[in-house]
Amino acid sequence: MFEAYEEFEVAVGDGRVVGRVAPSADPTHLVLLLLHGHPQTHVIWHRVADRLARSFTVVAADLPGYGGSRPSNPGADALTKRSMAADLVAAMEVLGARHGFDRYAVCAHDRGARVTHRLLVDHPGRVTRAMLLDIAPTLDMYDQTTRAFATAYWHWFFLVQAAPLPERLIGADPDAYLDAVMGFGPTGMAPFADEALAAYRLALRDPEVVHGMCEDYRASAGRDLDLDRADRAGGVRVEVPLRVLWGRDGVVERLFDPLALWSRVATDVTGGLVDCGHYIPEERPDDLLAEIHGFFGDGRSQDPPPPQL
Repeated sequence: MFEAYEEFEVAVGDGRVVGRVAPSADPTHLVLLLLHGHPQTHVIWHRVADRLARSFTVVAADLPGYGGSRPSNPGADALTKRSMAADLVAAMEVLGARHGFDRYAVCAHDRGARVTHRLLVDHPGRVTRAMLLDIAPTLDMYDQTTRAFATAYWHWFFLVQAAPLPERLIGADPDAYLDAVMGFGPTGMAPFADEALAAYRLALRDPEVVHGMCEDYRASAGRDLDLDRADRAGGVRVEVPLRVLWGRDGVVERLFDPLALWSRVATDVTGGLVDCGHYIPEERPDDLLAEIHGFFGDGRSQDPPPPQL
């Protein structure tokens, strides 16, 4: 996996952001930041990463608190989406100085997509356009919670419980937790490569990762909602083109209207279904690659044309 990449580690405050980067020899190539979700690491991109590196300068990073990355501060707000986004922006500044870029596009899944939403509104001008995979806005998902949603996304309500209860329960059998969350869809664990699963399992054996993961969800159920409500009250919207994709067999499709919800908080939204469950990069990598090239262009323009629907 990631044969075209080199590992990086960037110090950010008292923490760090780690991942892999595939710098392009062509300075006109678009820079594409890839962000993963829960309970995974940047390894989720392993089925598309090397092919993307042919057309883009690609940065695949672990979110702060996940994998090898750690938040820049140890305070109560360390894993808010605002703090996570700021840490990633700081890391991209360092990588940009090394590899010659200051703007970039983002393709992000699950929790990474929620961090991307905050990055887009807190740091306008950094990102040219963004693709979000299998989420609706966090505030809407909480505000529209039903019995069906709480049953399907039980981990949202488990992980927000006060420390150390969820940390202890996950730590007692991290493999069982990972299998329960990732194997929820109709295909179970079949979509996931053994090497990728080994990386996810190894990360989840680290108590710091488990705590960071819980703090991410605790922030999403608290401070993050306050920030989202303030944005809506102030008329703050995502101004860059936004492409939203979600799985035909997933909870987002069954219980929410992603295009309508994202159109409330962004000015330019397109998107649609992918024939899979939640884990689009691992379940339908070829479809995702086609979408990426259709939305971001061929990698040779910092401002590619809009996609043809």
